[in-house]
Amino acid sequence: MRSDSRTLWDREAETFDDADDHGLRDPQVRGAWVDLLLPLIGDRDRRVADLGCGTGTLSALLAAEGGHRVTGVDFSPEMVRRAREKVAHILPRPHIVVADAATPPLPAASFDAVLSRHVLWAMPDPATAVERWVTLLTPPGVLILVEGRWHTGSGVSGADCVELVSRFRDDVELRMLDDPTVWGGPIRDERYLIFSAR
Repeated sequence: MRSDSRTLWDREAETFDDADDHGLRDPQVRGAWVDLLLPLIGDRDRRVADLGCGTGTLSALLAAEGGHRVTGVDFSPEMVRRAREKVAHILPRPHIVVADAATPPLPAASFDAVLSRHVLWAMPDPATAVERWVTLLTPPGVLILVEGRWHTGSGVSGADCVELVSRFRDDVELRMLDDPTVWGGPIRDERYLIFSAR
């Protein structure tokens, strides 16, 4: 990632958690994310890579609520600093590293789940990123992408994301995320989850 992008996300870190779906401070919104993600990842003590983890909210949630061993990756040092503070007292404690989520420095075939939320759309080469992410999974690991096509015109449509992931995975399921509880209020764009179990 370019240094100007890193600077942008470093600045965003200060207010990043103010968005209901980023900070998950509202118990209803947090509960919606627990209900959404934990059944997809499965039993406790799974190894999860949270790519583009931002301030670590989902890393913290998966460890605290699901008992999962989480490795979070983000290229913004300020996001990572805040994420490390957030997870400091959670067990099992997530491991948070500064690195580019497009090419995470993680060992192949080492994770039961790879999760990325609102990251793929910002990648310079989304196909190469997904190809790399898939190599991190142990069979039968699951790939979970939360993405969207924003009302501003940026983002990735659900159909395009299905086509992209289908290049590397046989089983690709698209679930629309239009429940306002997940986002803390009504939305006016296309938001969805891609789930691939193989």
